[in-house]
Amino acid sequence: MKIARTLLLLSVLPITGCTGESQTGPVEIRYNRETCVYCRMIISDPRFAAEIRQTKGSEVFMFDDIGDAIHWLKHAEWKETPDTEIWVRDMKTGTKWLDARKSWFLPGQHSPMAYGYGAFTEKSDATVSFEEMRKVVIARGSSAYCDTPDLDGHQNSHTHDDASKEKEG
Repeated sequence: MKIARTLLLLSVLPITGCTGESQTGPVEIRYNRETCVYCRMIISDPRFAAEIRQTKGSEVFMFDDIGDAIHWLKHAEWKETPDTEIWVRDMKTGTKWLDARKSWFLPGQHSPMAYGYGAFTEKSDATVSFEEMRKVVIARGSSAYCDTPDLDGHQNSHTHDDASKEKEG
């Protein structure tokens, strides 16, 4: 009887050990149910989804467009730490997660928040690096589709881009 209970416990351990969120890497998004932490819109197009995790085991933040992820991350104190993970879906399939910093971005795409970048694993003559894409997205400012709270928690309609706000402030 004692052996039977031990065997039963050993057979259940692998199942229970696999439940819960992983400590590193991206997590699955429940499309048409999860919302973007930056613009609060529902994440519906897997080809443009993005995620950010600060450190191993920390909360994962989900986005409907890599542009929203870039604008959200620029305000995080920990944005430059090596442990910060930035993930984006492969635009070609919409099923594969890619390390955003190692991905290549094709401009001119019809993305959910109109930043216009889709991620790919392979470099081509038409793609740009993560850093090039990031610079353009930040310089252009937040999407007109966003109505996000500013850092003080007040609603911000984004009537001016982020660069003009910094000049005014």
